[in-house]
Amino acid sequence: MSEARDDDVQEFAALLGRLKERTDRSYGQLARRLNMNTSTLHRYCAGDAVPLDFAPVERFAALCGATPQERLELHRLWILAVAARQRSRTAAAEAKGAAVTPPSDPAPEPADEPVRDPASPEPAQRPWYRSRRLLVSAAVTTALLATLGSLSALPDDRTKGSDSVEAADPPRTTAPESPRPKSSRSPSPSPSTPSPSAGGSKEPSAKASGDTDRPSSKAGKPQPSTGVPLTWSADSHVWQAGCGHDYVIDKPPQQVAPPPNPQDAATWAGSHNAVHGRQTLVRITVQGKSSTAVVLEALRVRVVGRSAPMAGTNYAMDNGCGGALTPRYFDVDLDKDRPVARPADGNDSGVTIPAMRLPYRVSAEDPEVLLIDARTVTCDCSWYLELDWSSQGRTGTVRVDDRGRPFRTTANKGLKNYAYDTSARAWVPWEE
Repeated sequence: MSEARDDDVQEFAALLGRLKERTDRSYGQLARRLNMNTSTLHRYCAGDAVPLDFAPVERFAALCGATPQERLELHRLWILAVAARQRSRTAAAEAKGAAVTPPSDPAPEPADEPVRDPASPEPAQRPWYRSRRLLVSAAVTTALLATLGSLSALPDDRTKGSDSVEAADPPRTTAPESPRPKSSRSPSPSPSTPSPSAGGSKEPSAKASGDTDRPSSKAGKPQPSTGVPLTWSADSHVWQAGCGHDYVIDKPPQQVAPPPNPQDAATWAGSHNAVHGRQTLVRITVQGKSSTAVVLEALRVRVVGRSAPMAGTNYAMDNGCGGALTPRYFDVDLDKDRPVARPADGNDSGVTIPAMRLPYRVSAEDPEVLLIDARTVTCDCSWYLELDWSSQGRTGTVRVDDRGRPFRTTANKGLKNYAYDTSARAWVPWEE
């Protein structure tokens, strides 16, 4: 029977392991997405533990891109694994309960200690009372000696000042009026600046203690942090597969420089007043400012301007290219009245890369890259993005744009197309 129970757990763990191997993420990366410890996720996949709730298993399956049939099978195996673990724990608990019988007698024994000597209750308490009284007396004596020592250590000018006060008004030297000498000593450092020992022994220490007291109170009760807890950077001159992109420029081919390297595309486009043709790929890098998790809640598209497509000439940065890797991205149709950033799967040599779905967690140690693919065939569109975040009970929104300006994408349908001929070192007409 125990072997059957182990088989149920191992089958469940094996399916988790197969799903995990589909992704390109480690246990630590997956655990952060699932808001659990890395060791806990590893124990689940190794069969050393079984989650009592199916919710984390469901999130794990979705993150790994499991099919509906695989999710049903995973749920069935999870039920069997949980039942197997519960049966084994019940059997173990019953075995321990039969072997160990906790005694019920020893509890009353301490109650007999106070009644150990009923004939003379007073002597039993007098040693304790006397020792307590001796301790209190010793503490008072120590405090008095410390006070006398501190008074004797005062500088000469302060002792003289205090003596003069006592001679003028002896009753003020009593304990209830002891704060008086402090107020009388406080003005003395200001006229006599050459005596820093007198002024620096009390007043700077009071300021230092005040400064340290304020942070200590804040440490006891954490103050809410302010500001945006994340940083971001955006690159709107990303080319498809690193080689393919179109720019619309209102200049003849003789006035357009050869295509740049992809890393120099922003400078090249700026010098020609080029506008993205048909497609704009924006790569956004998001990172927390500390190890505290920041949750990216939603990504929204805001179109702030639509007009007729820009007039000019379309210049292709390549004459056709392709790649085996298509990263996951957010697809944006700028021609819709209300464009939405829709998560889309990627592809790596035929293997599907699951789409990135919000909410998503980032931190200083765990940044993330979002790829936005915005397209249009009908307009000259100006747009930007809004990224909603939450962290430690706070929420906010950051605007993602092109260095303070909206991104711009124009349709290039019907325009003249040119591609660069490297052998002739010139732009030549080109048909798609």
